[in-house]
Amino acid sequence: MRGLLDKLAEGCELTEQEWKFLIAGSYDRNLLYARADEVRRKHYGTNVYIRGLIEITSYCRNDCFYCGIRCSNTKARRYRLSEEEILACCDSGYQLGFRTFVLQGGEDAFFTTERVAQIVTAVKEKYPDCAVTLSLGERERAVYEAWYQAGADRYLLRHETASKEHYEKIHPQELRYEHRIQCLQDLKQIGYQTGCGFMVGSPYQSTEALLADMQFLRKFQPHMVGIGPFIPHHDTPFRECAQGSLTQTLTMVALTRLLLPGTLLPATTALGTIHPEGRELGLKAGANVVMPNLSPAAVRSQYSLYDRKACTGDEAAEGLESLKRRVEAAGYQVVTDRGDSRLGQ
Repeated sequence: MRGLLDKLAEGCELTEQEWKFLIAGSYDRNLLYARADEVRRKHYGTNVYIRGLIEITSYCRNDCFYCGIRCSNTKARRYRLSEEEILACCDSGYQLGFRTFVLQGGEDAFFTTERVAQIVTAVKEKYPDCAVTLSLGERERAVYEAWYQAGADRYLLRHETASKEHYEKIHPQELRYEHRIQCLQDLKQIGYQTGCGFMVGSPYQSTEALLADMQFLRKFQPHMVGIGPFIPHHDTPFRECAQGSLTQTLTMVALTRLLLPGTLLPATTALGTIHPEGRELGLKAGANVVMPNLSPAAVRSQYSLYDRKACTGDEAAEGLESLKRRVEAAGYQVVTDRGDSRLGQ
C-alpha cells in the first residue's frame, strides 16, 4: 500500500485498477491520510491559509438540480450586496488578518462585466497587498479578461464532475459540460490562478466518475481544488438523495494532495457541515485552506446551496480566534498571508 501511495506522490502514472482501488477499495484510509499530510507539510509546512468568503448574490440564472439557489426555486430568499457592503466586508476582514477575499455568487446578470470590474478595482486599490478571488460562474472569455485586467488574481469554477455522462444527469440540458471545461481553460490561459473542484457522493456518481475527476486534475493542473460532499437541499429535485460520505470525501482530498502536491486544497464548509470536526479531518487529510464567511450576518442564511450549511460559529469570520485554536489543536497554524499556490514548485 505504501508503495502505491509513494508512486502517486512521486508523479508516476497509475493504472485504472490502481486508481479504482485507491478510490473505492478496502484498505486502511489512515495510511492514505498520513501520506497526504506528509506531502502537504513538505510543500506548505503547517500553514493554513484563510480566505474571507463574501457571498455577493443569491440570484442565479441556472437551474442545477442539486443547488438551493437554482432559478426555479421560488422559495429561495434572494439578495444582492452593494459595492459599499462588499467593501465593508473587506474592511472587517482585513482587520481580522484576511489577505484574500473571495467574491462568490450565483450567475447574476445584475453583476455585469463593468460592475464587477469596478468592485475588483476598488478592493485592489484599497488593499493592494491582498488577492481577489472571483467565483461567479461561467462567463465568456472577454468577461474573464476584463476582470483580470481590473486586478482579479484568482478564479474558482468547480467543474462538479469530469464525467460528461454524469454532468448531464445533474445539470439541465442548457448547461454544457464542454462549455464548463472551456471556461476553465480560458481562465488558466488568461493568467488567473485557476481553481476547479467537484462534489463527492452526488446522485448517479460512480467510481469511474471519480476516476475521471482524478484524470482531469492530472491533465489540467489547477492551482486550487475545492472538494466537498454532496449535501441535498430540500427544495431541489435531489431532496431525497443521500449525502456524500465523510470517508469518501476525505479520500478524494488526500488523493488530490498526492496527485497535486503544490495545489491549494480547502477544508470546505460542506465538510464542516456533515461532521463537527470535518474541517480538522480535512486538514489532516492534506487540506491547507479554510474559508470563513465574511458576508453580512443578515444574509448568510439566504445563500443556501444545501441544507444545514454552516455559516456561523467557527465558520464565520467572527469566530476566527476559535477557529485558530481548533486549527492549532489539530497540529497546524493559521497564517496572515495571501497564500498563493505552489503548483509546480
